[in-house]
This record gives sequence, C-alpha cells and structure tokens, in this order.
Amino acid sequence: MNPNLESQLNEELEELKNNDLERTVDDLRFISSTKAIDKEGKEFLVFGTNNYLGLTHHGDVIKAAQEASIYGTGSTGSRMTTGASFEARELENNISEFKNVESTLIFNTGYMTNLGVIYALTKENDVIFSDQLNHASIIDGTRISKAKVRVYKHKDTEDLERLIKTELEESPKNNEANNSNFFIISDGVFSMDGDIAPLPELVEIADEYNCTLIIDDAHATGVIGKTGKGTVEYYKDKTGIDLTESVDLQIGTLSKALASEGGFVCGKQAYIDYLINKSRPFIFSTALSPSTIASANTALNLLKENSKEYLDNLNKNTRIMRKLLVDGGLNVIDGETPIIPIIIGPADLANRFSNQLKEEGILVSAIRPPSVPKDMSRLRLTIMASHTKEEIEFTAKAIIKIWKNIKKGNE
Repeated sequence: MNPNLESQLNEELEELKNNDLERTVDDLRFISSTKAIDKEGKEFLVFGTNNYLGLTHHGDVIKAAQEASIYGTGSTGSRMTTGASFEARELENNISEFKNVESTLIFNTGYMTNLGVIYALTKENDVIFSDQLNHASIIDGTRISKAKVRVYKHKDTEDLERLIKTELEESPKNNEANNSNFFIISDGVFSMDGDIAPLPELVEIADEYNCTLIIDDAHATGVIGKTGKGTVEYYKDKTGIDLTESVDLQIGTLSKALASEGGFVCGKQAYIDYLINKSRPFIFSTALSPSTIASANTALNLLKENSKEYLDNLNKNTRIMRKLLVDGGLNVIDGETPIIPIIIGPADLANRFSNQLKEEGILVSAIRPPSVPKDMSRLRLTIMASHTKEEIEFTAKAIIKIWKNIKKGNE
C-alpha cells in the first residue's frame, strides 16, 4: 500500500482542475452519424468526431458487421495464433489495392500502429527526424524507440535538412557506413491545425539523404485526394507526379473515414513481413473481431465506389462552414481540410465556449494543453460529408453568437 502515491495523484488532479485542464468522459450514444444522445436522452448535434464520411450509420456498413458477427464476437487471439480471420486478409488486400502498394498489415488502433512500426523498425544507432506537431502516437513511438530523435520545426523543410546535415557532420562516418538509418516521420494531415505536410519536399530530402520516409495518413485517408487515397494522391492531383514509390510506409486508421476501429500500415512487402515478425504490438495483441474488420472493409468499398459523391459533399460542407465562421469574425486557422480550428486562447475560455455550445445542443471539443501550446486552446470542429447545410448554418450561428457574447463580457 502506498498512500504517498495516492496523495501525489490527487494533488496533480487538483492542479489540472484549477487550471481548467482536467479531462472527463461524457457518455454518448450516436443515433445517426451527426447526432447523439446522453444518458438523460438530450440530443446533440455533433461537430467533434472524426467520422468524416458519415459512414458509421450506413446500412451496408452495419449489415456487414452483423453478418460477420455470426463467426463470433471476438477473434479469440492474436493473428499469430487463432485470430487470423478471413476478413482481416481481405481488408489488407483491399487497402493495398486502394493505396497502390505491395502489402498492408492491420493493427488494433492507429495509435498502436505508430508505436509498433517505429519501435520495430528503428534501432540504437538510428536517427528519427520528427515534425514538431506530429500526433502523440508518433511522439510516443519515438520516445520508446532506442533511436536518437531530432524534432524539426513544423513543416519547415529547411530546418529538417539542417538537422540531417548536422547529424552527418557530427558523426565520424556517414549514416550508411555507421550501419545506421535515418527516418523522416510526419503526419499527412495534422490533427490539431488541419494543415497538410509538404510531401514533395520531404520526398526530395529523403531521396537526397537516403532516409526512410513514413507518412501518417490517419486524417488524410478518405479525406484528401481526388478519390480519398490521402496525401500522396493530393499532391499527384496538384503536380501530376505520383509519389507512392517514394513514401516507404503509409500509416492509417480504420476509425475515422473508414467508420470502424483499428489501424494499418502499408508499403513494400519487406517492411510488412519484418513487422509481422518483429512488431510487438502486432504479435502480442488480440486481433480485431471479424465484425469490426468487415465494417471497415465495407466502408472502404463504399468510398471506392462513391468517392466523388463523398468527397464533393465533404469539401462543400467544409467550405460553407469555414466561410461562415470567418465572416462571423472567428479566428479560424486557414486551411482546406475538414479539421477547422478556432483559436480561443486561454484554456478556461475554450472550456466556457464548449460548455455554452453544449447547452445549445452542439458538441464541439475544447482542445487544451498539452495537446496544443499554452494560450493556443481552441475549439476543434470536424466536418462530415453527412452534415446538412441546415446543421452547419445552425452551428455556425450559435458559435458566432456565443463568441460575441464572450467578447462583450470580457471587455
């Protein structure tokens, strides 16, 4: 028994509460892709999920999960023992075809995918160059690795190249002779600001300095690119150059646009075979259930078959919301993705804003430190293809009204 630890924990929790940084769990039940109810039955319009295409409540996706559940509610073991369901292999092949790569491997979550990939591939003499605003799963993956980690300024390829040159100059031998590898790891779409990585420049640097390039497309797959293939396709649309072969590994998730649960990594066969043998989160985790995988596979097929409809609706809704908020005087970070951050500043103000929206029947997350820097707390809206114009206009009007009242009260 350790009473000191409990006392320390309570002190830390009290400090979080006093600084408006305490996190709590509010139970919800989604009754549609855009609406949810709480335990009292109050209905909310939701603008805080990552369900970008609104496919969680598509009839085909639900039916696929129900039909697959006849094979059991759980997989009963890891893929290395008893959990190697037919559905998993089918989904992996489908993702490989969609992403135009050799092979894919499914993990239990996107978070565990990053940990499992980074920890397995990097070694003591390696160096990881990580974008300053990468997702927490990438940051934690680099921390548990034995590699040296160098963080470059957000999307600053000049700073990245400077750090690489510094590493080469400080080493008595170049990285190849020293039997070490350089890794560049970046989000494709950054989760807090919604901006897009400078992939062509990252590819150029990776090629010049013989770096392994890993792109996390969790918020890009099903979201950007003409047919929703993600960051690589986004730049192919803009430049006409296909960078698929230049990105060693693409990481993604099944729990956002693909309306299910889990993560994946895809790329060259050699990488995937190595991860099957060396990635501990893959080897020692119970596999996803057949119903979970089947629903993701059906969502992917819907995206492939109807990409123009889904992406057109998503982009149209994003443009409408952005314009309404900017015209209303909100401090919206510029961008084109359905992640729309409204910078509020102090954590207590962001909390108050979010709570007042909740009273209006609208759920929007208040993002506070340590997820974002101090005094950069924000409301983080995420737009869905399934949001109606009326829902968007209602929400924008409420946000603008509350913001004006908060500003008036602070004057």
